[in-house]
Amino acid sequence: MDGIDGVFYAKAAAYLGAAIAMGVGSLGPALGQGMIGSKACENLGKYPESSGQIRTTMMIAMGIVESSAIYCLIIAFMLAFMV
Repeated sequence: MDGIDGVFYAKAAAYLGAAIAMGVGSLGPALGQGMIGSKACENLGKYPESSGQIRTTMMIAMGIVESSAIYCLIIAFMLAFMV
C-alpha cells in the first residue's frame, strides 16, 4: 500500500509542477511580446518610412521571446507524460 501512495504523490507533484511551469512560464513571454508589439507600433507611427526594418526586428524579437514559452511547454509535457 505504501508504494502505491508514493506513485500517486509523485504523479500529483509532476502534474502540479507542469501546471506551474506553464502558468509562470507563459506569463513572462506574454508580457514581453506585448511590450515588443507596443514599442513597434509606436516606432511605426513615428518612422513610417522604416516599416520594413521595424517589422523584421520585431518578428525576430518575438521569436526569441516565444522560445522560452516553448521550452516551458516541453518541460510541462515531459513532467506530465514521462512520470
